[in-house]
Amino acid sequence: MKKDIFEKMQILANSAKYDVSCSSSGSENNHKTGELGATHNSGICHTFTSDGRCVSLLKVLLTNFCIYDCAYCINRKSNDIKRAAFSPKQLADITINFYKRNYIEGLFLSSGIIENEDHTMILILRTLKILRYEYHFNGYIHVKLIPGADDRLIDEVVALANRVSSNIELPSDKSLKLLAPNKTKEKILQPLKHARDKSLEKNTRPIGMSTQLIIGATPESDKDILKLSSVLYDKALLKRVYYSAYIPVNDHKNLPSIINKPPLLREHRLYQADWLLRFYDFTYDEIVNDEFPNLDEELDPKTFWALNNLKYFPMEINKVSKDELLRIPGIGIKSVFKILKARKFKTLDFYDLKKLKISLKKAQYFITCKGKYCAKISFCDDKIKQAIITPPKKKILQPSLFDMDFSAITGEI
Repeated sequence: MKKDIFEKMQILANSAKYDVSCSSSGSENNHKTGELGATHNSGICHTFTSDGRCVSLLKVLLTNFCIYDCAYCINRKSNDIKRAAFSPKQLADITINFYKRNYIEGLFLSSGIIENEDHTMILILRTLKILRYEYHFNGYIHVKLIPGADDRLIDEVVALANRVSSNIELPSDKSLKLLAPNKTKEKILQPLKHARDKSLEKNTRPIGMSTQLIIGATPESDKDILKLSSVLYDKALLKRVYYSAYIPVNDHKNLPSIINKPPLLREHRLYQADWLLRFYDFTYDEIVNDEFPNLDEELDPKTFWALNNLKYFPMEINKVSKDELLRIPGIGIKSVFKILKARKFKTLDFYDLKKLKISLKKAQYFITCKGKYCAKISFCDDKIKQAIITPPKKKILQPSLFDMDFSAITGEI
């Protein structure tokens, strides 16, 4: 790779790292180039397919030149930073060379707005056409659509990409006007609406769509954020919303000053709440409401809901429905199906749940088995909360593989 191409890659991969639509964005360590295990901030990131496979992607901007001046963005036009741009042919060549060396399985492509929206979309489209038609590349491609670009250009990109997205960034028009005056919610959502309608046409391949929301840069509550996410899911505009804790990279009078750390715990709680929206049939106003507009920091959203709705508990594990089982803290979708299957053959007790490897760390406080409540505390919200937050200390033993709590691995809540 020529030196100027390598330098462009460093600049444009670094400029793309604040987009969280992929799980990670490369890594760095102190090893020197040539040593075993040496790495650099190469722009390699990881995402997951619908069947659970981890896929490595080249995550990069076509250019970090931008005519917009969004207060929170490192690439805003008023920032004095190193700028670079790939030609469509250069980026296509890099993608193919990385793919042939087994560095990546696909491409995550975004861009600053150079000259105007249509010109930028045309450059992205040229890159995709070179990859698909000249190099016959059939790998995964995720493209950030450019808000304001012509619908005909969006049609062509949707036909060539596996996933598209358009970052809403901020949860309200008021906040966009304050920090991103070149953007409106309508302008950002338009390419997603058009992509959705296009993918629903007869004989058209369906396409996944996603967006990103920045958390903590503006005063919206978690209720405001989850309400927006819920509406976007209900309208089939998105398959996934990504939440990004605000990281200060610029000084601006309208930006908050974060003294300690980005709101990472809040971001984590929003992902947990989002999981409840998508997979557990919760509505946003069950998770947050006017009385509790923000998610609890000490408890996950499902446990917090349960403690505020103890009238539904304890649930008898042998009698309640599938939907009711999904409401029990600590019992996830896989565990529910295990319980339903086992119930066909016998009446379950707590020992049976342990044999099924059902995590009882939280669930024990919200269930009965054969009418018996086995938690060693009284059924009271304050005592249950205290027991979950500060569980009793146990004698430390070397754990075996069969004693592990797999709920942390599976993500079940």
